[in-house]
Amino acid sequence: MKKTRLYKNHKDMGAKMVEFFGWEMPVEYSGIREEHLAVRKQAGLFDVSHMGEILVSGPQALDYVQFLTQKAQYSALTTPKGTFVDDMLVYKLEDTQYLLVVNAANTDKDFEWVLSYKSGFNVEVRNVSDQYTQLALQGPKAIDILKSLTDIGLEDMKPFQVRWGQVCGEESIVSRTGYTGEDGFEIYTLSPRPEKIWESIFEKGEKFGVKPIGLGARDTLRLEACLMLYGNDIDDTTTALEAGLGWLVKFKKGDFMGRESLFRQKEEGVKRRIAGFEMLGRGIARHDYPVFIGEEEVSKVTSGTFSPSFKKSIGLTYLPVQYLEPGTHIAIGIRDKKVEAKVVDMPFYSRKNG
Repeated sequence: MKKTRLYKNHKDMGAKMVEFFGWEMPVEYSGIREEHLAVRKQAGLFDVSHMGEILVSGPQALDYVQFLTQKAQYSALTTPKGTFVDDMLVYKLEDTQYLLVVNAANTDKDFEWVLSYKSGFNVEVRNVSDQYTQLALQGPKAIDILKSLTDIGLEDMKPFQVRWGQVCGEESIVSRTGYTGEDGFEIYTLSPRPEKIWESIFEKGEKFGVKPIGLGARDTLRLEACLMLYGNDIDDTTTALEAGLGWLVKFKKGDFMGRESLFRQKEEGVKRRIAGFEMLGRGIARHDYPVFIGEEEVSKVTSGTFSPSFKKSIGLTYLPVQYLEPGTHIAIGIRDKKVEAKVVDMPFYSRKNG
């Protein structure tokens, strides 16, 4: 299995390591609930160096990225049918250079997909995933911790904005992004000594209660915020309109992969859409559990967990549009029993409503 450059740090901090799409990654340190609440209340630091990075450069880099994706920032690689190859972040590094940050499980597939449409564009495409270390510092205290460790002005950075600078003396890219529903920053560095940044954040952040966070809490945090997970909530059978990500689709910007199919779906009307639910009966809804309306199985759970913030079981599923009204009763098949649940507003958690 692959190991990130911070593997020894994780082991030294007592992390429980698991296999994750070919990487040996920390799933938890002190416990998922404790780590989850640390991010919500103070700050947490994640090693997300397993994520993939694809660099697109050249005179037509913007045109090429615009054709492949639906929007620069949080975006998607889409098929001609308008379904997801992957979701990703797109960073403009220079006028002729863009960094695509993709999911670890899809890095090779995404790279081949991007290359397959390169013909006709004056660009160079490189998979630079192994060169980067990526850290995510998330939570209400993230800015207080990071601002004294960098020469980058953080206070006036807007969400999804990216800047070059020094972090702990190491050249880095810093963006105001994350996958938790909290404010925070992601740090990308080519430094051969990323442990310097990792260790400095814990030293500086000790008084703010910063904790190391594993993949377990990363999943509960993103689900509370209704941030989609590729392979669960979105894949090559779902479209952005069905996934509640219609804001990604900008039909007026010109041609892009899947535009015709998405426009047709918009005109004809979406037949199903992602919905959030909470359990009314006992049990936790897990991925792929059946979803019933009456006696009819209408869908599957795409993501489900016990929410540390709300102390209740929550989940996501796709439902026919006539059943999307909050309060609609559904049932989840758990161990051969139908357990009552109800549709609720999304997201479950936002910084505004807690």
